[in-house]
Amino acid sequence: MKLVKALIMCGLSGLTAAQSLAEQPYSPGVGRDFPRNVYWGDTHLHTRNSADAYTSRNTNLSPDDAYRFARGEELTAHNDMPVRLRRPLDFLVVADHASYLGAYYRFHKGDSLVVNTEVGKRWSGYNNIGQWYAEFTGSIYQPEIYTSLPEKVKHSIWLDEVVKTADRNNVPGVFTAFTGYEWTSMIEGNNLHRVVIFKDGEDKTSQITPFSANDSVDPEDLWKFLEQYERDTGGEAFAIAHNGNVSNGLMFANETVSGKALDEEYAAMRAKWEPLYEVTQIKGDGEAHPILSPNDEFADYETWDMGNIANTAAKEEQMLVHEYARSALKLGLKFESQLGANPFKFGMIGSTDSHTSLATAAEDNFFGKFPESEPGPERFTNKMVGMLWRNWRITSSGYAGIWARENTRASLFEAMRRRETYATTGSRMLVRFFGGWEYQASDLVQPDYVEIAYSKGVPMGGDLANAPKDKAPVFIAAAVKDPDGANLDRVQIVKGWLDGEGELRETIYNVALSDGRKENKRTGKVPAVGSTVDVENASYTNAIGDPYLSAIWEDPEFDPKERAFYYVRVIEIPTPRWNAYDRKYFELDVDDEIPTINQDRAYTSPIWYTP
Repeated sequence: MKLVKALIMCGLSGLTAAQSLAEQPYSPGVGRDFPRNVYWGDTHLHTRNSADAYTSRNTNLSPDDAYRFARGEELTAHNDMPVRLRRPLDFLVVADHASYLGAYYRFHKGDSLVVNTEVGKRWSGYNNIGQWYAEFTGSIYQPEIYTSLPEKVKHSIWLDEVVKTADRNNVPGVFTAFTGYEWTSMIEGNNLHRVVIFKDGEDKTSQITPFSANDSVDPEDLWKFLEQYERDTGGEAFAIAHNGNVSNGLMFANETVSGKALDEEYAAMRAKWEPLYEVTQIKGDGEAHPILSPNDEFADYETWDMGNIANTAAKEEQMLVHEYARSALKLGLKFESQLGANPFKFGMIGSTDSHTSLATAAEDNFFGKFPESEPGPERFTNKMVGMLWRNWRITSSGYAGIWARENTRASLFEAMRRRETYATTGSRMLVRFFGGWEYQASDLVQPDYVEIAYSKGVPMGGDLANAPKDKAPVFIAAAVKDPDGANLDRVQIVKGWLDGEGELRETIYNVALSDGRKENKRTGKVPAVGSTVDVENASYTNAIGDPYLSAIWEDPEFDPKERAFYYVRVIEIPTPRWNAYDRKYFELDVDDEIPTINQDRAYTSPIWYTP
């Protein structure tokens, strides 16, 4: 009955929850207007229309295929294996690169729209794939020296391959297909990429051509483009940054791309146009770094800190503070105290950044980043063309969870705007997080606890301000295991704050522990949950951990004069990493340096406190 209770307490709906609720005497009232459902999706997927995907052998799987796969249909992967999601997704953003969008595929198909352009005539002289790849990367690194396609050609491809394709696959209430693309700025090889997502359909998105890094590598110019789009069309859009870990300190820097100190206008613009951050994906996890958080035993998770994305400059330790989500959230508090606005006030999501057209993030069904990293006996050792990592380093991550009222573009977009979202590294665990001043311990055991939580406080992504006298904030955190996945190890609340001396600080509270474990009050340590992983057979059992964990927690060190943020991190028990599944299936030997055990996790959007 523990899982049944968890479903009720998380305010869930759907077949499983409905079956469980049918056995209960309580029935929620009709018309209570708060998000009851979490919707799962990927906001960052590439198809054959991305130049780097095409030159990496994804020459056949289209955006239509990507949507079909996300809806649960079976496809044939590039390695000739049949592939299908165990459970369909609820939404998808096909985010192909704006630079040369769809052009390589059309050129090789002999489409006169591309072949007869100045760019197409230059491409006619290329005779190997390396030249094509060099052209694409060169156009991103040095856009000023590469000829772009004519505007009418770019617009025609945008309209046919992106706008109309997304609208055709969008089924309100069933599956949401967003119109989007990737703006791919790489200043001196340092990653500043953003995915742009539109709320709108063809009537509005057809009026523009994507603003690319060939137009400008400065995110401030991208924000101006989005502002112009909204003003001209009446539509809505925003951008989501990713992979600060390969930006070599540029993603959350103390100055703008043009070298100016951050000011209030910049901070307000960034907070408006970038409400979310993609905190985990295939190219590493970006929540925290062990050097920045030495007391956090879970900080060193799928860490990528070798250099920038182009492998042109090594990583220096002073760069790290400007690359990871937790440190950026702390920096945002300081900037807000100085400028009056917080440039790094973002919620959190995960997505894949797969270039295979296949949105896979489960450890036992992971089809890699590029076709050459799809399952096969060679993917442990192959090095991706022109990049800085070996395939075994790629991370089977992640997905975006959105709490929304319905599965439509408008509802999901608005939920992302208000940051009522969370990231997972591939698991589909269910997580709720609320903050307020009046919660009582008894609230959590009420059958209408979610309504109580909304009525007395704010959900993840929200704000608390001006603490009542002698009050500290109280938080509700609840998590339910993925029905097809592992039990939970623990629920933590991560707090960051700006203290009275102007120093940025952080601490982590274990608010709910599985298996009856207790934190050592003297050391603050918790006994490890243990492990049931059998690497040889790529298996585990749920003999440890709990299917549901929850807590009502009051901040014991709250100072009403200090700015702060809080977010929830949920850790699962250990399970086999995708390498272990490959090892068993292909009967491989695995080098000792290659990890074979994983602990999936979730990160909620923060709740901020402002004096």
